Amino acid sequence: MNPVSDLSVLLRTLEPVLNSGVFVFASVKDGHAIDPAAIVASIREPEGLSVVVSETDAAISGLNALFKCAWITLTVNSALDAIGLTAAFASALGRAGISCNVVAGAYHDHIFVPLESAQAAMQVLRQLQTKGGAA
Repeated sequence: MNPVSDLSVLLRTLEPVLNSGVFVFASVKDGHAIDPAAIVASIREPEGLSVVVSETDAAISGLNALFKCAWITLTVNSALDAIGLTAAFASALGRAGISCNVVAGAYHDHIFVPLESAQAAMQVLRQLQTKGGAA
């Protein structure tokens, strides 16, 4: 399927999926070894390599969990230059009192929410999809 740019289509076809497991944000200091296959997402920062990994992989790698979270994938193939999608779902989650950390992949957007808010976040995202963003 081709990437979708139209916001109304993106919202109607979000199809959020709650990935199984518990995930954490952690910082890998220079010189600390971690199996690259364990990394769900990463970005280099001045303080070190910030990673998202499973809670189990963080423990195996001796990483300090900075934020324990659930991982939600929006399965719609969102275009990287689409305008308004992140603002729409982040605003909807914010109105529900749910924080989110977002990572854009080449094909999908990934949302990391507090573990205890996972089901509520899924409900908000499903409502956003049902209403096509008219919330």
